[in-house]
Amino acid sequence: MTLADEILRLKEERNAVLLAHNYQRPEVQDIADFVGDSLYLSRKAMESDRSVIVFAGVRFMAETAKILNPTRTVLLPDLKAGCGLADSITAEQLRDWKKAHPGAVVVAYINTSADVKAEADICCTSSNAVKVVQQVPPDREILFLPDMFLGDFVRRRTGRAMHLWVGDCPVHAKLRPEDIVRARAEHPGAPVIAHPECGCATQAMEHVDRVLSTDGMVRYAEETRAPEVLVATEVGILHRMSRLNRSTAFTPLDADAICPYMKEISLEDVRDSLALDQYRIEVPSDVASKARVALERMVAA
Repeated sequence: MTLADEILRLKEERNAVLLAHNYQRPEVQDIADFVGDSLYLSRKAMESDRSVIVFAGVRFMAETAKILNPTRTVLLPDLKAGCGLADSITAEQLRDWKKAHPGAVVVAYINTSADVKAEADICCTSSNAVKVVQQVPPDREILFLPDMFLGDFVRRRTGRAMHLWVGDCPVHAKLRPEDIVRARAEHPGAPVIAHPECGCATQAMEHVDRVLSTDGMVRYAEETRAPEVLVATEVGILHRMSRLNRSTAFTPLDADAICPYMKEISLEDVRDSLALDQYRIEVPSDVASKARVALERMVAA
């Protein structure tokens, strides 16, 4: 029996659903029941009737699944799968920020800990951040956290004045405007698509054809007829894009744009997670109840 066959057997025995983020290892994506961005996977977790949710992603994603599905078992196959962006702000720091701006609406990117989500009014993902901010009453002050590049992109798209937390994803932040200029010269005629977390997305808008969430990039891959597309984001998504469209060459803006946290989970980890019931993610009930409000507003947006 192959490792993949063993995982499929264990999934049925445990009545489990396997969710994988777009940045996961190719072999993990290939065996998952659903692959997508944080918002899509959050919705799929809620829609599934399976009693166990195995989340091949990072810790904040598994926490989100547990908050939205409090009575179900949520497993994260490797506890080392964290997130540098989520670690850039704590609940205590957010509480202090809120005190300095009483009455402000707190919009928290989903890439945050459960404790931070509990202090937010509404969460968002890169795919619905613009829509979420547009729904905030125009007379309300906005605190956007923790990604300053996504926040700057949303601010430009909506025209809303927002206070931005100074945080970023180390992988996305290193993709700079000069990288796009260089890549365009080396790949003439190839359109450039960039994730809004990238350091190049808002600072070199004239060189970017489309700024898209990971889910938006997947849809773009299905629709494009370009012979080559330059992709500015974590390279894990290229596997899915290439599978959806084999006639287009999807070239990373930087082949070294690799998130070590997103690559922690292996097929062996998934198997062991199912076989050994590891590692269970729990969120304190008081934190979960407050965070659930912000997440349910995100899902409904």
